[in-house]
Amino acid sequence: MTTTPLHYDLSANLSAKKFFAKLGKTTVFQIASQHYSIKTFYDSFDWRLYSAQMVCEFNHSQSDSAVSLYDYKSGKLLSSLSLQDVPEFCGQFPDSKFKSLIEEPLEMRALLPLCQLPHQVYLINILNKDQKTVVRLKLEEHETLTHKLIVFPLKGYEKAARKIQQQLEGHHKLTPSVYAATFKEALKLQGRKPGDYSSKLKLNLKPDMSAEKASRTIFKQLLKDIKANEAGTIEDIDTEFLHDFRVAVRRTRAAFSLFKNILPISITQQYAPFFAWLGQITSLTRDLDVYLLNYPKYKQALPVTLREEITPLYPFLKKKQKQAQKEMAAKLQSDQYKQQIVAWEQYLESSTSKKSKQKHSLTTKELADQRIWKMYRRLLKEGRAIDDDSPAEALHDLRKTGKKLRYLMEFFQSLYPESEIKQLIKALKNFQTVLGDFQDYEVQENNIKHFSEEMMADGVDSNTILAMGVLVQYLDTLKNHARKDFAHQFELFTRKENNHRFKKLFAEKHQEKKS
Repeated sequence: MTTTPLHYDLSANLSAKKFFAKLGKTTVFQIASQHYSIKTFYDSFDWRLYSAQMVCEFNHSQSDSAVSLYDYKSGKLLSSLSLQDVPEFCGQFPDSKFKSLIEEPLEMRALLPLCQLPHQVYLINILNKDQKTVVRLKLEEHETLTHKLIVFPLKGYEKAARKIQQQLEGHHKLTPSVYAATFKEALKLQGRKPGDYSSKLKLNLKPDMSAEKASRTIFKQLLKDIKANEAGTIEDIDTEFLHDFRVAVRRTRAAFSLFKNILPISITQQYAPFFAWLGQITSLTRDLDVYLLNYPKYKQALPVTLREEITPLYPFLKKKQKQAQKEMAAKLQSDQYKQQIVAWEQYLESSTSKKSKQKHSLTTKELADQRIWKMYRRLLKEGRAIDDDSPAEALHDLRKTGKKLRYLMEFFQSLYPESEIKQLIKALKNFQTVLGDFQDYEVQENNIKHFSEEMMADGVDSNTILAMGVLVQYLDTLKNHARKDFAHQFELFTRKENNHRFKKLFAEKHQEKKS
């Protein structure tokens, strides 16, 4: 038997008082302490700790407060810190094992309270004939959930732990449970379940589904993602709310292009400009978010003698970000935004209109095959036309084509064998990285130049301007490396194996029909 805690559910009518009365007939024990506590579960909005098989809980009482990290499956305590409040971001935690465990999965995301459980806590020591503690119990008497009992075996007293386990399951008829049960039950009271939001698309389209129905299914999911991230974007809780908001907007714009012959022209003309506007009004804030997130990297890239000289850049960026955030939030709370979002949702929820009852001979699968294959060939044509003398705009256009291809593949991936479509999406993502890097470094280089001009006009120290000049050179070097790496990455993406997979998944059946 290991020292892993054992978890039990008490029957609905078994209060702590009744349980102790029954326990006393077979076991010598003492109640070490009793106190009222509030347990609050925490995770990021997109469940990053849960995805890493961890649960964070904060227990607060009059005498003590601690934030603890548990293994989701076993309930084993991974780390705990005595804190009066839970910091919002992992960087705000004191250096500790706890911080090192959450840093990688959480990254820039905020820790948010998921739900609270008020309960009475009893800590019990099971004693042997020498009055030594051989097993520890914790009974949680909840106001809204099944009461929980946790058994903590002690090293060297495994036999006593086995005896208690047998008594609880045999004589007391307690039901074995798992640590995660409390977590799930608490979330259920809130109408939620672990992992109920993800930025990854989860669409289940059917091959023979009409193109019109497929379009609504896709648009509904994207609107759901926009609305899910709306409040966090306005409140500026963390940078990923805006990021996910913008991704859903970009996907929506791509879907308008995909379904331009499926949707009524009047609908496209009414709503496509609105989503283009959403992309525009959120762009500046996102750019400034990225600069602030990259600031530590900027500082680290400089020579040691210049690292402190760049310090004024951070408050400068923060001030601009706050102003941009304020202006963006106002637009996302405007009547223009609210009315268009409501109208779009009503259209998607309405029954098929007369205008959209057009006869489309293609099934969703046939539509997906045609559009993906066409976009893939377009990407190949644009990529092969790029050489060492091609302007930067050619790579930027190729990047946009790559995004459209990826969105198409993500929209329709449920129509294809999972392992094969995921392999191609991964290959495309890897190729997109070099195009994204080239674009990002160029934009950052140009904007840092503009920022240095603004700061110089504001009278910032000349050493800061010098440091920013060195930073511009560093970004220019990275941009050039990405530019030189393009040909190699394009060759990797367009190798025979990938081309064969694309052709097999999206083109072969249609070519067979033609022949």
